Amino acid sequence: MSLKKMSKRERKDEFSVKLRELFAKYNKIVIVGADNVGSSHMQKIRVSLRGKGVLLMGKNTMIRRVIKNDYPAFSPVIPHIFENVGLLFTNGDLLELRDIINTQKVPAAAKAGAIAPISVTVPAGDTGLEPTQTAFLQALNIATRINKGQIMILNPKQVITQGEKVGASEATLLQKLKIKPFSYGLIIRQIYDDGAVYNPSVLDITPDNIGKKIADAATRIAALSLVIGYPTLPSVPHTLSRAFKNLLAVALDTAVTFPQAEEIKELLENPEALARAVAASSAPAAAAPAGGAPAAAAAPEPEEEKEESDGDMGFGLFD
Repeated sequence: MSLKKMSKRERKDEFSVKLRELFAKYNKIVIVGADNVGSSHMQKIRVSLRGKGVLLMGKNTMIRRVIKNDYPAFSPVIPHIFENVGLLFTNGDLLELRDIINTQKVPAAAKAGAIAPISVTVPAGDTGLEPTQTAFLQALNIATRINKGQIMILNPKQVITQGEKVGASEATLLQKLKIKPFSYGLIIRQIYDDGAVYNPSVLDITPDNIGKKIADAATRIAALSLVIGYPTLPSVPHTLSRAFKNLLAVALDTAVTFPQAEEIKELLENPEALARAVAASSAPAAAAPAGGAPAAAAAPEPEEEKEESDGDMGFGLFD
């Protein structure tokens, strides 16, 4: 009796020592649920995580006790240590670990009494079942008919609803149809990183997403600020732009001037200069389709040659 108690105490001490070493070595913890994960499947998961993290499964009470007594910095993890969970310690890339965990899932049949993680719908079509099974399907309100010596389901039928217990008849039906609708593996519940605990969905946020959200927020703030007349940092550039336009309009209608308005005033008072400015700004666009035409236009033929050409054609200046 004493030997058995001593052996149990030694196992607890060994687990506590290992847990303390992991808390001292790593600063990131992925809290994972391990429901419906068998021992062989768990071993495969450990192998896939080798070199990237350490997965520790143990008694929740011991984990909470070690955190409270020796590592209070990890206290935000305590409320999430309940039911069948494990701690995945790492200092590496959390996205890489998440991808590894999500790929280590195995298909599983629906068992009677289990809570369904997803809804399951039986598709329409041939089932391969003999006509003697018709009554069984009719009991589940599934419309069928006989087609080429086998039962054919006429319309898709949802037989399991997510979050509800799987019935014995539904589990038997899926087994007969050789459908394994569920997949089991570790499920990431929460992530501890540098003193904060957050949902794993945060890992899907990229710098591009953050930048877009900030830009949208700045646009909304600027629009609201301009409507109510309350200056904010995003609205200042728009306010200054409007003010400059108003000042420019006043300067054009009055004798008041300032350096930025003088150039525009000169262009308006000298239409020829304005025309040349407009032509200069539009010249590249007009010359672009002609390929090498701009070079030819830059070096026109002398006027004398044109007059000689006219004379050669037999035309006088006043003909």
